[in-house]
Amino acid sequence: MAVEFVGIDPSTDRDHCPTVWVDPDAQEILFQGWNPRPETQADCEGTSPANGPVPDNEAIVRLPARMVPMIREACDAIERAQLR
Repeated sequence: MAVEFVGIDPSTDRDHCPTVWVDPDAQEILFQGWNPRPETQADCEGTSPANGPVPDNEAIVRLPARMVPMIREACDAIERAQLR
């Protein structure tokens, strides 16, 4: 099955916007968002002794809180896929 679109930030102009998708087969939620400011990334990396630098194959992504309903919808879609 293909990746399924869930939603896009409703307060943007639709170009390069934060977006949410789900991949039911892989059981994954995918996010497109803004790159964090360097100081934000440093804060995230230093919030716990267990945290280290973000590996090259991972990223911190910023999403606006107004997208919480879409994130919940994506979580629900993954849970539904687990029941198939």
